[in-house]
Amino acid sequence: MVRKAIVPTQHSSRYLQQLSKHWAHRFDVVFTAELAVIKFPEAQVALTAHEDTLIISLTSEKEADFSRLQEAIETHIDGFAHREAPLKYNWQAF
Repeated sequence: MVRKAIVPTQHSSRYLQQLSKHWAHRFDVVFTAELAVIKFPEAQVALTAHEDTLIISLTSEKEADFSRLQEAIETHIDGFAHREAPLKYNWQAF
């Protein structure tokens, strides 16, 4: 199961890198300025930075994981984006 959010922001690369560095000490994280993959024990998050959007793709086998992980992702990114937070996360199932 996959959920995606397209988040409007001019700072997508910055937030992608900050989130990746923040979670790299706890999880398996691979990232560049434009793409990141974060592997949680129960799910995987892929982030793609574009000029004016950050695309977040959350994949999990369990429906119950989504709300908790979506909230964690939003809370962390909004913390990095304090000047423009709260950002708009329009999560959709795929």
